[in-house]
Amino acid sequence: MAADVRAPDEYTRRARWSGLGTISGVTSARTTTGAVERELEAHRRELTAYCYRMLGSGFEAEDAVQDTLVRAWRGIEGFEGRSSLRSWLYRIATNVCLDMSRGAQRRAMPMEMGPASDADGRLGATLTESTWVLPVHDARVLPTDGDPGELATVRESVRLAFVAALQHLPARQRAVLILREVLRWHATEVAELLDTTVASVNSALQRARATLADLDLETSPPTVDDGEQQELLARYVQAFEAYDVEKLVTLLKDDVTFTMPPWPLWLHDRHEVGRWFLGQGIACKGSRLVPTQANGLPAFASYKPAGPGVWEPWSVQVLETSAVEITTIHNFLTFLDVELFASFGLPPRLEG
Repeated sequence: MAADVRAPDEYTRRARWSGLGTISGVTSARTTTGAVERELEAHRRELTAYCYRMLGSGFEAEDAVQDTLVRAWRGIEGFEGRSSLRSWLYRIATNVCLDMSRGAQRRAMPMEMGPASDADGRLGATLTESTWVLPVHDARVLPTDGDPGELATVRESVRLAFVAALQHLPARQRAVLILREVLRWHATEVAELLDTTVASVNSALQRARATLADLDLETSPPTVDDGEQQELLARYVQAFEAYDVEKLVTLLKDDVTFTMPPWPLWLHDRHEVGRWFLGQGIACKGSRLVPTQANGLPAFASYKPAGPGVWEPWSVQVLETSAVEITTIHNFLTFLDVELFASFGLPPRLEG
């Protein structure tokens, strides 16, 4: 089977630096030709992670970062260096995210829409893309190296459960919590970025912590041995592609969570998931899985059969696991009206 999975960086939803012309137009004495673009571009990944936590959508995050870098490029001559370039970029990105959040509905996960259904439940109408917290490819938000403990913290901070929890906060509280708790900025730095006082920052942080504490959302992942997880995932792929539903169900936690955005229906029992695969989900039979990475979690691109020797994109599955079981399967379907597979650098079809 020819998967031909492309590197994510080959995909660009918005043309980077579109409309900027050539960087050689910058005449600041502190730069050489191309230096400004390279210096700004070096911050793209961490800014995307920040904007993703703020907005709950990888697509919106990339748009926000693009806007941030364009504004920074156009305003570089006025940057006086009173703060670091990084702090200046975070100030611009925060303002962009706050603007984008005004009037927008809160993105959520299906579990927040209503009670779990059963496998025979009516799917209902699909909801618009803006309803959902959407996945993001690891390569767009996670650093490629660094201290293992710090990398683990970053991975946890982009998990779907945590990002969904953040969306319950007012936008400014969200920014304060991310800057203080995730990025470990000092209160004085956050106050300067938000043009407010340290007392106001501390008050916003306390309110944000209280709101998250009141939510019935699991935000701390279990510690999982990588070898055990890989063995579990290999058994999952084998069972799914063979469509051995009886075996697949044994890999799931008793109260596994199974979601399917843009449908609001979700399941909360492994036997219901098994019934789903043999009932309304029977069209998944014969599918192929291609491994990928999303939100610091194991993920697979699911391709459904579309004819002899041809499989077409269907969903991006994001999985959470314990040491011995799969605890959550989020299926983000391709008719979410976003360029989901392209954003993960995945091929438009499988053949062979």
